[in-house]
Amino acid sequence: MRNTRVTAYEDTPRDVVATGNDYLPHRVLPSHSHKRGQLLYAATGVLTVITQAGGWVVPPHRALWIPPGVAHEVRMSGGVSTRSAYVHRDAVQRLGLPDRCRVIHVSPLLHALLMEAVDLPPEYALDGRDGRVMALLLDEVVAAPELPLTTPLPGDPRLARLCRALLEAPALEVDIDAMAYKAGMSRRSFTRLFRAQTGMSFALWRQQACLLAALALLGQGMPITRVATEIGYASASAFTAAFRRVLGAPPSRYLQADGRMDAETATVMALSINRSNMSGR
Repeated sequence: MRNTRVTAYEDTPRDVVATGNDYLPHRVLPSHSHKRGQLLYAATGVLTVITQAGGWVVPPHRALWIPPGVAHEVRMSGGVSTRSAYVHRDAVQRLGLPDRCRVIHVSPLLHALLMEAVDLPPEYALDGRDGRVMALLLDEVVAAPELPLTTPLPGDPRLARLCRALLEAPALEVDIDAMAYKAGMSRRSFTRLFRAQTGMSFALWRQQACLLAALALLGQGMPITRVATEIGYASASAFTAAFRRVLGAPPSRYLQADGRMDAETATVMALSINRSNMSGR
């Protein structure tokens, strides 16, 4: 089902159905939701997804799990080709899929299954090869490791408004005192509330927002030197060092042609962000 609206298949009597779509550069899909859970896979290009809970960046050969009913806006960086698997609510609960968005690593097997799934008929035979393909696809989604490619948004309306504006134009030079002033709070109250609602310090959140924005810019084909300047790094080398420290690989490798990571690299990424969060406490 290529370039097909999923609304026509929301009520298909199958646990999972799949579609594929191609989008022009800078296309924006306004906020919307689905009755089913969605695994949104970036086969090529970079996606940015925004919900009330935060922002997620999805580089090539990664995917974002979006629970049923979660409103989300999708922005394309450069030309983007997607494959999506839509999972029925009952199957979501039965499989224990998470009730929050998360970016996952897509293994070569899951990639192949998603590419195959979009060519299957909506009401595929459950007891044949097609049914086994889709069942295995769900098994791989459940087993996929999570990647730290998110910038959470605080629940407080004052902080959320400021953070949403910062997600639109991330910059390292944004000052914590200026943020506290705009929120009508003291620096101490701001830092305490921000950490309580996001799980990280504002400095780490700001760095994470900038590096994820850098992924989107790199996905548009922008040179590394210009990306570093755009988000406030003094040099390309400083940007590359920060990128490697937080995301586990340099920009040149992270968005290479096939974009794939092995399980070891995925683990390094998770450990890197965990160490960064611990150091900011």
